[in-house]
Parts: sequence; C-alpha cells; structure tokens
Amino acid sequence: MPPSVDRSSVGAASARRIGILDTGAPDERRLALWDLFRKRLTALGQVEGETFDLRFRWADGYAERLAGAAAELVAWPADVLVTAGTPAVEAAKRATREIPIVMATGTALGAPSCATNVSGLSDLPPGLSAKRLQWLRAALPDAPRLAVLADRGNPSSPPAVRETLEAAAAHGIAVKDYWLGGADELADAFDAMRTDGVGGFVVAPGAMFFAHRAALARCAIERGLAAMTVRREYAEAGALMAYGASIAENYRQAAALLDRILRGADPAALPLNAVCDFELVVNAATARALGLTLSPALLAQAQTIEA
Repeated sequence: MPPSVDRSSVGAASARRIGILDTGAPDERRLALWDLFRKRLTALGQVEGETFDLRFRWADGYAERLAGAAAELVAWPADVLVTAGTPAVEAAKRATREIPIVMATGTALGAPSCATNVSGLSDLPPGLSAKRLQWLRAALPDAPRLAVLADRGNPSSPPAVRETLEAAAAHGIAVKDYWLGGADELADAFDAMRTDGVGGFVVAPGAMFFAHRAALARCAIERGLAAMTVRREYAEAGALMAYGASIAENYRQAAALLDRILRGADPAALPLNAVCDFELVVNAATARALGLTLSPALLAQAQTIEA
C-alpha cells in the first residue's frame, strides 16, 4: 500500500502551522475544495506563508493511514488541525486533546464534553439518512428491496445505517445493509445486491466513497442499480441522486472558524454546527440509462443535471 501523500508549504517562522488531515485523495475536486478554503482565508486577511502555513496529509480513502498521519502533524508541531471526513477527526482527537481541531466535513461522535478542542461543521444531523431513504423510495416505488452501502472503517457509518434501517422498518421497506472494507470491494457488493434482488441503495457518508465516486457510479449503472448519495459531486460523477449539503460551503465556514482561532478565539468557545441546508440533485442521463421515469413530484423538488 503506497504511503500517504505529503504536500507542504514552508513560510515565515512567525506563520501559524495548520495541519490538514484528509481522509480522501488529492483529486482535482478535492484540491479545488481546499483552494476554496485558502481563498476564504485570504479574503479574511490571512496570508499564506506569512500568517499561516499548510501541511497536508492524505489517506486516499484508507482510514488505517490516519493515525500515523495525525501523529506526524502533531509532531510537526501543528498549531491547529483541520480535518475532512469522520475518520480524520476521530484520528485527530485520539492524537491530541490540546491542539484545536476544526472539522471541515464529518460527523461529531460522542459527547461534546469529550473533545472540547473540536469545532467546525457536522454534516450528518439526525433525520438526514432517513430522508435519503425516503427520496430513494420515491424514485423506486416498486422495488421489492433496497439497500444501504457502508464503510466498515468509517465511524460515521453505523449511526447512518442504524437510522436508515429504523426508517425502513417504520415504513415497511425491505432494506439490507452491505459493508465494505475498501473501494476494491464495490463490484462484489453490487453483484451481491443484484443477487439479492436489490433495486437501489443509499450510500452512507464516507470519504472513501467520495474518493471513488466515479467508480461507484459506473459500477452501479453497469448492474442496473439506482444510487442515492450524499453530495452533488456523486451525481455529477454519474450516481442517480444526491441529497446533502453543499460541501464547498463547509470548507468556507471551516476557514472562517480557523481565522477566528488564528486571531485568538478560544477553541472551546467556538461552535460545532450541524449543517441544515440541503439540496436534492438528480442525474437525468443516469435515470435514462437505468430506464427510470421519475415522478413529476420528485423532479419538481430536485435540481436536474445532465452528466
């Protein structure tokens, strides 16, 4: 397994050291999000190389890399850690109780008092997984069975799966959970879904899935499976649907929180906010490829794209 990618910038001695711990991979889309983060810091008056330096550690979707990467950033030593993905924030919390941690994306797990050095954006509020299942059922009203796809190594998956299964039981929907240990298991999982008579699936949040969203979408279409995913970027990569918050706004807000810390704010007094503004996106080309005719009621509430 290849080592995590090291992308660093070295600036003035007075610059504050910002460690970036990302569960995902440095693909074009992910790098563009961190560029938004940089631009927001610049707009707030911060200057890279003068008031702050960034050092990146990427896990490329392999959660097992994060503990070592977090330890490296703590030993640097970072003045602040900024994380993307629930496994990253969990690794950062285990690595330090003193260094402030800002979540750009992920889910806050456990009691808030257990990690008073954590602020940022928590993007799996209660009810969101149930809503994704509701939209998938609206797209596939006649499917005899649906599924939820989860990452075994991501601590945000169990609560998402649990909520999905509880919502399914409450509404009499047959749903089975499928757990992956890595992206190389996607094809096998989708083959198992087809064998089990599944018509479509909900994707639990996970940076591993985001890093491999194009492969996920392609494998699903090849097997005639409708995918309800967690962000617009999945639909742009070919998944049928997405319901979630704008990930770009997460990075802008994370930069604003980091700016407050750099200016002396007490990290323990900063909020850990739940994202509450969501969008439904439908990929019309994928709907046609799957032979689906989506209801006017669903389409009236969605943004439709051709990709």
